[in-house]
Amino acid sequence: METRRLGKTDMEVSILGFGGAEIGLEGPGASLATVTRLLNSALDEGLNLIDTGECYGSSEELIGQAVSGRRQDYFLFTKCGHPDGMPREDWRPDSLLGSIQRSLLRLRTDCLDLVQLHTCSEDELRKGTVIDTLQRARERGYCRYIGYSGDSRAAWCAVQSQAFDCLQISISIADQEALDLALPLAHEQHLGVIAKRPLANAAWRTGRKPANSYHHTYWDRLQRLDYPFIKDSLETSISTALQFTLSAPGVHTAIVGTLTPGRWKQNATLLEDGPLPSLKFHAIRRRWREVAETSWIGQT
Repeated sequence: METRRLGKTDMEVSILGFGGAEIGLEGPGASLATVTRLLNSALDEGLNLIDTGECYGSSEELIGQAVSGRRQDYFLFTKCGHPDGMPREDWRPDSLLGSIQRSLLRLRTDCLDLVQLHTCSEDELRKGTVIDTLQRARERGYCRYIGYSGDSRAAWCAVQSQAFDCLQISISIADQEALDLALPLAHEQHLGVIAKRPLANAAWRTGRKPANSYHHTYWDRLQRLDYPFIKDSLETSISTALQFTLSAPGVHTAIVGTLTPGRWKQNATLLEDGPLPSLKFHAIRRRWREVAETSWIGQT
C-alpha cells in the first residue's frame, strides 16, 4: 500500500485509511469479533490510519478492544465536539477536554496522533476558544497534532486560521466544492488533508435511489452529473471514484468505512494502478463545473 507524508506532520500514512463511523453507527453496529477480524486483517495488508469520533456510537470502544495491542502499527485519529448523550454539539473547553479524555480511555491509548474539531461552525472557530482548547490538549500530551473536520466555509475558515495541522473534508466525484474553496489554501500551507466520504457513499451502486436518506444528496447529484464511468462495472466505477479523490492536488489519504472483513483490502487493490490519468481526472472536474449548482456545498 502506497503511503504519503501527511502534510507537515511526521506521519507517513497509507493512502487508504479506515473510517470508524460505520462500525459504531450502522444499524446495531458491528460485533467485537467482526471489528477484530476486519481491522487486524487490514493492518496486516498495509492499513496504518484509523479515524473515529466520540459521537460514532460504540466505534471508539470497539477499536480500542480490537487493536489496542497493535498500537504501534497505526496512527489513531478521533474527533470531539459532539459528546455522548448530548442532543447537540458542545464547544465549552471542559466538554472538549472531557471528550478527549474519554476517547483516550475507550481507545486504550496514552496519546492520540490527531484530535479534530468535528464540524465546528465558522462562528465558533472565529471566537478562538475551541482552538485554544485543542492546543491545551496537545500541551497536556493528550495528542500530537490537532485538526479540523468539516466542510464548506467553516473548513475554509479553519484553514485560514493557520492553527491546525490537518484538515478532514469531503472530496468525491459528487462533492467537489473543497477542490476550489479550502483545498488550494490547505495545500499552500502544507496541511495534511484527509478526504472523507471519498466514494460519495457509493450512492449509485444498486442503480436505484438508496433507502438511506443520508445518501440521497449524492444520488441526486450523480443523476445530474451522469458520468459515463458510473455505468461501468461496480468495481471499475468505485476504482475511478477512489482514484479521482486521491488524485486531487493536496490530498494525502482517503478514509473509507466498512462492516465487512476483507473489504479494505479489496478497495486497496483498486488503487494499485496509481493515480487517475490526467485526462479522466479533468473530464470529471469539467463535468462538475458544467453541472454543479451553487447550492452543491460540501456534505458533512
